[in-house]
Amino acid sequence: MTDSGITVSGLRKSYGDRVVLDGIDLTVPAGAIFALLGPNGAGKTTMVHILATLIPPDGGGATVAGHDLLTEAAKVRAAIGVTGQFSAVDNLLTGEENLRLMADLLHLPRRAGRRRAAELLERFELTEAARRTPLTWSGGMKRRLDLAMTLVGEPRVIFLDEPTTGLDPRSRRTVWELVRGLAAGGVTIFLTTQYLDEADQLAGRVAVLDRGRIVAEGRPDELKRRVPGAHVRLGFTAREPLAAAAALLPAATPDEGALALRVPGDGTAADLRALLGRLESGGVEPDTLTVHTPDLDDVFLALTGHAAAAKEPVRCATP
Repeated sequence: MTDSGITVSGLRKSYGDRVVLDGIDLTVPAGAIFALLGPNGAGKTTMVHILATLIPPDGGGATVAGHDLLTEAAKVRAAIGVTGQFSAVDNLLTGEENLRLMADLLHLPRRAGRRRAAELLERFELTEAARRTPLTWSGGMKRRLDLAMTLVGEPRVIFLDEPTTGLDPRSRRTVWELVRGLAAGGVTIFLTTQYLDEADQLAGRVAVLDRGRIVAEGRPDELKRRVPGAHVRLGFTAREPLAAAAALLPAATPDEGALALRVPGDGTAADLRALLGRLESGGVEPDTLTVHTPDLDDVFLALTGHAAAAKEPVRCATP
């Protein structure tokens, strides 16, 4: 039994002559939130489908929750939950009935299934709407029910494939808090998303998948530091201190119209302290100071270098 929530080694998948995954290696520790980023067609959903045992790989292997993907597929399925891009909620059943149906499918005893449904309705703040059909619910409520259905079997690993697509900002934040709570409880979260702020908010570690390969992996702050563009913007109310600051900082770029100075840096606290020390020693005090660092959008564009491709094929086969 491995300590890792998920390990992937040399995973490959092709559709005809189109290579979707080209030898992927990944390790996701138990209880971590891991985000896989990539443009449409990069292979994100294919990766989830393989790790969830929905389709077989062409090569390589993986373990999920300590079970081998190829030789222990049934144990993998028993240990995971999957929330896909499209809701699994049945709009003809009430919220409570959806959860009880999931409990029946997982062969929970009747009393245990009812108890589990009630617990999840309360946990996801859906108790008041439990006896109404989801047709009357908001998109955020439906997504919470979808996630609750994933948790009926108390999975140790959860795959979230673009879980907040189409949600309003408030509903997205609610889902984020639920995901953080799951990870705090020891559940391993494998998240795919095109919302880069979502990965930045949630994930302790991020990998960028492009053209079937991992082109970068690390903590969000580490990836941001790889991309040039960090700078400090100094604002002034007069030309004299702007000129004095520009003389002190020959690498800076002045904007005389805006009375501002753009100073390149690496975005670290040490770099900012050094800058302020130079200004103080020269007797210059800016009126405003703003630190600008690259975000994951900058990382994504710098690493992939191209627009989104056509959406990857979604094909499922019985494992």
